[in-house]
Amino acid sequence: MRVLRAELGIGLDGARAVLEQILAGQYAGTMPEMELLARKLRASGIEAAASRAVD
Repeated sequence: MRVLRAELGIGLDGARAVLEQILAGQYAGTMPEMELLARKLRASGIEAAASRAVD
């Protein structure tokens, strides 16, 4: 939550909503954006990976 709040500039409620989207596989952005977020999460000890959506 701390990483999401800091990186996305959102409050606690917004971070909770984003976390739900991430866990459901529904959070999307450009590949560089998602890789940067995944790197920040990994740096804080959270297992994360960016992947392309399958059409």
